[in-house]
This record gives sequence, C-alpha cells and structure tokens, in this order.
Amino acid sequence: MSGGIGIPQVRWCGFEGEYNVMVMELLGPSLEDLFNFCSRKFSLKTVLLLADQMLARINYIHTKDFIHRDIKPDNFLMGLGKRGNLVYIIDFGLAKRYRDHRSKQHIPYRDHKNLTGTARYASINTHLGVEQSRRDDVESLGYVLMYFNRGTLPWQGLKAATKKQKYDKISEKKMSTPVEELCSGFPDAFARYLNYCKGLSFEEEPDYDYLRQLFKQLFSRQGFAYDYVFDWNQLILAKNRQHLPPPAHGLTVAATGGSSNPTATAVPSGGLPQFNHHIHNHGMHNVPIIMNNNNNHNQGHHHNSLAAEKELFLLLEKN
Repeated sequence: MSGGIGIPQVRWCGFEGEYNVMVMELLGPSLEDLFNFCSRKFSLKTVLLLADQMLARINYIHTKDFIHRDIKPDNFLMGLGKRGNLVYIIDFGLAKRYRDHRSKQHIPYRDHKNLTGTARYASINTHLGVEQSRRDDVESLGYVLMYFNRGTLPWQGLKAATKKQKYDKISEKKMSTPVEELCSGFPDAFARYLNYCKGLSFEEEPDYDYLRQLFKQLFSRQGFAYDYVFDWNQLILAKNRQHLPPPAHGLTVAATGGSSNPTATAVPSGGLPQFNHHIHNHGMHNVPIIMNNNNNHNQGHHHNSLAAEKELFLLLEKN
C-alpha cells in the first residue's frame, strides 16, 4: 500500500515496552473535523473536489487487492504544507484482502456476517450480512457524499435499546429510503452514482473512471475552477479579515496510551489540544499511533500556507 498518493507514510514501526507502535507522518484535520468547522454543510464544489480524490484513494486500495470496509469522513484527512490540498485515507484496521495477490482469485460469497464498519455509512448488503467486496466501499462513499451535501442522513439519530436494535433500525430506514428521495434536491449525478453502486454484483469491479467522470462532468457544467479552494479555506480567509490574533507557532505531538483507547493528539506550542484521533484496537494490544512532523512542511506552499493551517487548528479548537 505504501507509496500511493494519499496513503500516509510510515516512518517507523516496532515495539516500545508493551506496545506495538507505528509512527506516521503528521496529517491535518479529518473531513469530519472540517465538516463541523464548516457548520456541517459543504458546498457542491467542495463535495465534488473531495469526491474525485476519495474515489481515487478507494480505487488505489482496491488495486492492491484490499477493501477498506470503514469508509467514513473520520478516515479521510487533509495533508499539510505543500500537500495541504491532498486527501489522505487512513485506518486500515478493518481492511481485508478480497482477492489473492498472485492468482487474483476473489474471496467467496458468504452471508450471515456480522456488520463490520460504521453503520451510518454501511452498504445495504453489509446490513444484510453479506461478505463485503469492492462494491461496498464505493456505496459507502455515496452515503458519505450525501452526508456532506445534506448535513445529515435520514437514518441518523434513531433510538434503540441495544446496538443490534439500532443497527436493525438503521438498516430498515436505509432500505426503505429510495435513492431518488435521498438525493432529492441535488444534481442527479449523486443518484446515478448510488444506483450504479447498488447494481454491482459481488465480484464485479466498479468502473472507477465512469464514477469519477460523473462528478467531473458535473463540476465542469457548474463552471467551477479546479483551484483546490475548499470551503474551509474560504472560512479561514473570512476569519482572518476579522483581525484575529496571530496563531501560536509550531506543533508538537503528544502520545498517550496504557488503556484500551489510546489517542494521538496534535498540540500547538501554546499547549491547546487539537484533534483526538481515537485508535481502533483490532486484535493488537493497546496500539497507540504516534504521528511525527514532516520536515518538508516549510518547502513550498500549494494554496494552503502553514500559517493558514495553524490558524485552522486554532479555529477548530475554538469552534
């Protein structure tokens, strides 16, 4: 997987006392962080800019014979410095090989599987207990994009006594909500995307180019510019015009562990905690992830300067 565009670089991995440790490059906020920063609604332009990159990341993972199985906004992060407009995909704790690396033999169809991933964005087949394949990653992305468009999904906020009952309610609501209703009020590219994904067979390879073209053509028809100016960039500019005090300089990283829920926290030199990325413990013993700073952050600035990124960190903390 290493070396792909939008795949975090692993700096070091090994053992430290009782921990298995992976040191990765420091990345920016998640799309969920940024969604909250933007008052839980993205513009069509931002959704389309993200959709193209997110599809490309999923496609790349699939070419390496893996499926992600937990496509959600928290698992996509923006880069820093000269990579500030690049979307990264993270958290391969639930990823699974869907075909043999050499023979390309696909895993067999199975059912009666427990739900793996996040129920809000899970495909309908995943709710039905069907073994996941490539089609499920791309369908999940469709729900993420509509979440960005709408602000919420119809199956959010359902109450139930147990987790299983909640999953059942989400499944029922998801299956009873027609794609056209879910995508009502938005360009038909989104409904076409989801209907295509739902029509894929278990072993079928999604036509990633077709799916990306759906959104690229919509982007062109809307007259948008490929300037990689996202909604949060515009908000930072607007807040800068309000003469906010200068941000603290420098970021350090503090790692905590010793419990079943260790976290990695990015902290500015002024001491304000920023983003707590919860680490999923999938079969490894208390796995803290420590992200180290990329020494090349000061080399080149693609649209997002370091000052703007630090400003974003502070603004997200205040928000």
